[in-house]
Amino acid sequence: MKFVHETSPQRIRFATGDAAGGVAAEIGLLGAQKVMVIAAAAERDIAESVTAGIAVVLRHDEVVMHVPVDVAVRARAAASRADADAIVCVGGGSTTGLAKAVALTTGLPIVAVPTTYAGSEATNVWGMTEGAKKTTGTDPKVLPAAVVYDASLMFSLPVDLSVASGLNALAHCVDSLWAPRANPINAALAAEGARALAAGLPQIVQDPRDVEGREQALYGAYLAAVAFASAGSGLHHKICHVLGGKYDLPHAQTHATVLPYVLAFNAPNAHGAEERLRTAFGSSTGQAGLQALRQALDAPRALRDYGFKEGDIPAAVDDILHVAPATNPTPVNADNLARLLKSACEGSEIE
Repeated sequence: MKFVHETSPQRIRFATGDAAGGVAAEIGLLGAQKVMVIAAAAERDIAESVTAGIAVVLRHDEVVMHVPVDVAVRARAAASRADADAIVCVGGGSTTGLAKAVALTTGLPIVAVPTTYAGSEATNVWGMTEGAKKTTGTDPKVLPAAVVYDASLMFSLPVDLSVASGLNALAHCVDSLWAPRANPINAALAAEGARALAAGLPQIVQDPRDVEGREQALYGAYLAAVAFASAGSGLHHKICHVLGGKYDLPHAQTHATVLPYVLAFNAPNAHGAEERLRTAFGSSTGQAGLQALRQALDAPRALRDYGFKEGDIPAAVDDILHVAPATNPTPVNADNLARLLKSACEGSEIE
């Protein structure tokens, strides 16, 4: 073996039913006295409950998908005016993304409290959009100092969004198996994350308030994000970042829709990844396992359902080709990428 693996410095606290206690403990460890709370208006009640035991100087609720630059600028200015010394973000990937955008320029430490399975809370990756282009990067300043996971906060997440968000997490697992910095350690994390997500998500569909299902999905989402943070962005994420920024497609649903087509595209030339997924799903092949899971979950099927049109494919192909990893298992060109996007647009059956 010959590889380099980097582990992110971060405290993780699983505290089902006690997010408020976990947040108070983490803020206490930071010694923060002027906390900026970032949470969308829809998460206001949860955020107030979770942050009841800390000194809040500002509650900021301008949260927008894909973090437009102007939204980030206003949040940074608000943090400066309030003289905040820490951030608590309560919500999904867009909320965590905004907290990261503030931390990127201010250096403020973040305590993240996820309410979806997005995984952004466990990575040092930031992303912002401007002029229909999404720019991403990595910086240690944006990695939350601590994450408080409370599965009970997921009870209010509708089943369809739970499925999309969970499959977004699964995409982190799959992409980590062939991303530019893939190695045996993050592959092991990704495989266990896929197993946990495949176990937990069907339980959530059957009973949205099933604690075990929610905990398994949350545990899997965390492992998925850690694997992704180490391995980097593979072809799947490069495709979805272009589509999300350029066409303002919903993040989780886009990932959930594109995933099976990227797996089918790469699987013939990624035998190690296929074997790990086969084992994780307990299926004859990784592709068969993913398809069976998607069927059980009634997963999103077609990008056209979210506003992507066949006429958008040529421009999308041009942008994706500029960022597609050279190390992708199946070499990417304009023709095979266009076929992949056409299939994902239509929701075609995968052979």
